[in-house]
Amino acid sequence: MKNIFICGVFLFLGFSILECFREYTIRAFHGPAHTNVGWFNYFLNTLFFSSPTVALIVAVFLDNTLNYKDNVKDRGMPWCTRFRTFKGDNRNEEFYNLNRFFPPS
Repeated sequence: MKNIFICGVFLFLGFSILECFREYTIRAFHGPAHTNVGWFNYFLNTLFFSSPTVALIVAVFLDNTLNYKDNVKDRGMPWCTRFRTFKGDNRNEEFYNLNRFFPPS
């Protein structure tokens, strides 16, 4: 349920923040970030004009801050732990063993 909520929120905010920035720029002839530091303005305006970037920032923030109440299964962590080490799965050791192609010096 948490993952579905995060997907819905990041898709919505990815499109809506982009549209807010676009409308503000059309009306004010400059982006919403309007300070005396030009490079900072360009950086923030460019960053928030990209809907995939906004969606990624929101998704990472929500995934790491929402309380998951001891349900580690929701975060996807047990799924990726088997790929962190190759011990116990011979297929991975055999596939990723590059010593036969690049012998140690």
